[in-house]
Amino acid sequence: MRRDSRLSGVLHVLLHMAEADGPITSERLAAVMGTNPVVVRRTMAGLRDLGLVASGKGHGGGWVIACDLDRVTLHDVYLALGSPAVIAMGHRSEQPDCLVEQAVNASLANAFRDAENLLLSRLGEVTLGRLSADFHARLARRGLCGQEHTRDDA
Repeated sequence: MRRDSRLSGVLHVLLHMAEADGPITSERLAAVMGTNPVVVRRTMAGLRDLGLVASGKGHGGGWVIACDLDRVTLHDVYLALGSPAVIAMGHRSEQPDCLVEQAVNASLANAFRDAENLLLSRLGEVTLGRLSADFHARLARRGLCGQEHTRDDA
């Protein structure tokens, strides 16, 4: 089963952007994410629409963080991505005639809803600032400084 990794990828890129001294091009972000610059621009457009990032065109242009990292939660970023499905599992049939399958669906629907609500709640508890602080703590423990901080060196 293929997993939707957009949230993880965007959080990765946002933290790289927070560490950058200036704008980062879609091409550079695409290299960090292992994707195409068109995919980056499409993804970043949703973030721009909610004021999380800003973009500039031309020489010296690119993407920059446009928000306070301590005020933006992972849930905010999730919403900016269009609220993708959280759980990949589903019912075999949405409107079954079989009473057994109806009972199964009802039970699973409750479990799916509870799991999704818990995850979305937890996403609302973590800010980008908290992720950044975690990164810096890991960096300090490793004893690195400057631009040596990442494997992919955005």
